[in-house]
Amino acid sequence: MELTKKISMFGRTHALEGEIDDFLDKLSQCALLFKIAIKVYLNEGCTDEFERKLQDVNKMESDADYLRRAIETQLYAQTLIPESRGDVLGLIENLDQLLNLFESSLWAFSIEQPDIPEEFHNDFDALTDMAVQSVETLVLASRAFFRNIDAVGDHNHKVMFYEKEADKVSTKLKKAIFSSELDLSMHGSSQREPAGIVGHADTQLDPALEV
Repeated sequence: MELTKKISMFGRTHALEGEIDDFLDKLSQCALLFKIAIKVYLNEGCTDEFERKLQDVNKMESDADYLRRAIETQLYAQTLIPESRGDVLGLIENLDQLLNLFESSLWAFSIEQPDIPEEFHNDFDALTDMAVQSVETLVLASRAFFRNIDAVGDHNHKVMFYEKEADKVSTKLKKAIFSSELDLSMHGSSQREPAGIVGHADTQLDPALEV
């Protein structure tokens, strides 16, 4: 059965359709806030502006969490699309993981405040851009999942492309960091090392490929 038909089964509750759209909007906005926050951190450090962006992401994640629970409740309570409920719930849960990763990544920057030398800023920017573009494309693929399933493939191959490109940038950056004169032994945990933060940001893309 085509997903365009499945979405029509929501007919008796436009609220559910709206909540799914709102949830996807939150994910897209969260990705953009993450990008801005990382740029602020690289340019200025852990400033008040960075902390404001972190709080914005926190609120966005909380709002999305509320929407996720509302979507799950409606799917079960109203017994909508029972043959596809698992697919829909799985999609929403995987997307929610991305929201959690955006939030936890920024908390890592806020708490650990890694000192990232300027020579690595361009690659950090590139890695962040790849992560955000991947999520933006994933949002488009998710909207297609509910409106025109034939179009999902048009977006999914781009998600895979961004993931591969991010792996290249991440590997290059890690090699540069560990071959530099940075005293990595001064950091108490891998997350306090620039390379550890690269790995943290890189995981933004992994759940996307499981959707």
